[in-house]
Amino acid sequence: MNRLTTPWGELDLTRFPEDPRDQLRAWDAADEYLLRHLAGDGPGEQAASAGLSGTVVVVGDRWGALTTALAGHRPVQITDSFLAQRATRANLARNAGGAGAARLLSTRDTPPERIDVLLVRVPKSLALLEDQLRRLAPAVHAGTVVVGAGMVKEIHTSTLDLFEEILGPTRTSLAVKKARLIFCAPDPGLTRTPSPWPYRYALPDGIGPMSGRTVVNHAGIFCAERLDIGTRFFLRHLPEPGGPARIVDLGCGNGVVGTAAALADPEAEVLFVDESYQAVASAEATFRANADSRAEFLVGDGLSDLPTGSVDLVLNNPPFHSHQATTDATARRMFAGARAALRPGGELWVIGNRHLGYHVRLRRLFGNCELVASDPKFVVLRAVKR
Repeated sequence: MNRLTTPWGELDLTRFPEDPRDQLRAWDAADEYLLRHLAGDGPGEQAASAGLSGTVVVVGDRWGALTTALAGHRPVQITDSFLAQRATRANLARNAGGAGAARLLSTRDTPPERIDVLLVRVPKSLALLEDQLRRLAPAVHAGTVVVGAGMVKEIHTSTLDLFEEILGPTRTSLAVKKARLIFCAPDPGLTRTPSPWPYRYALPDGIGPMSGRTVVNHAGIFCAERLDIGTRFFLRHLPEPGGPARIVDLGCGNGVVGTAAALADPEAEVLFVDESYQAVASAEATFRANADSRAEFLVGDGLSDLPTGSVDLVLNNPPFHSHQATTDATARRMFAGARAALRPGGELWVIGNRHLGYHVRLRRLFGNCELVASDPKFVVLRAVKR
């Protein structure tokens, strides 16, 4: 747990899940810069706190630092991340008397009809930013205060162009501690264009059951406009069907791996799990477009909600980034969750970059690890629960 000093007091904040080995903070310099600006504490800044009235919407709050700091204004948080929501609830309970101090929505929920203050943490995905701005634009009016925030490396000309095209004239602040703010003056006269997402495309041949099939991607999904080379390699080396089974596509993204497993074994029941609301919506759309067997779709914290020993096979392509930070914390939790959920004799199949060394961790956790396939960049690994 770390303590953030804000113009409204000190906050004890953590990420979710709390991991003593993870020293990453629940906020960064962009959050601090935005909060100082809103309080009028920045050098040469005009006080903005008087404008914090009406409906305050916080988009893309990484771990709830902004939402918690602004709890006195009863903000609406909109996020694509289940883990960010969990972190926000915990941080609100710790600092603001409970989650009731804010309204927590996902990117798939209907946004507020009117927005008076719009605060945007610039996401890594430009597509997700466009999708959210276009969805929120009808609720923005001429008097809406719009401020974006991000680290300098996250804000590009294309970022500013989106704000300008969708909402109105846009400028940026000076950089402070490698963070920058975006100021946008809404123009109600702009033509409102609906979001172009979801995006659909046909997969290439030579990748097993999904060859030539349709994939559906909502904004913000990894490699949303093409099949990434790691997944392509994984699809060519999935396990052979073994009869009726419960299969989990863990960290499912657009669901192409789990859908391939369902097509290969129509008697199997496939569970698609991801912490991204956009991902699970994509997985369901991809599955419905290609298969008609049994399936479940779950937004959640990995396999933590599954009974022990309830799964036969877990297919996993773990991420190794958390926003801009490189970390294996997510992979560690996924592997441990898979082992707990698997029945004795159940298998975890993992695709990963060769240099990540997942085989070492899997051997420690499962007591075994087999190399199924490899190329110069990727490995497919198999671990069996004894």
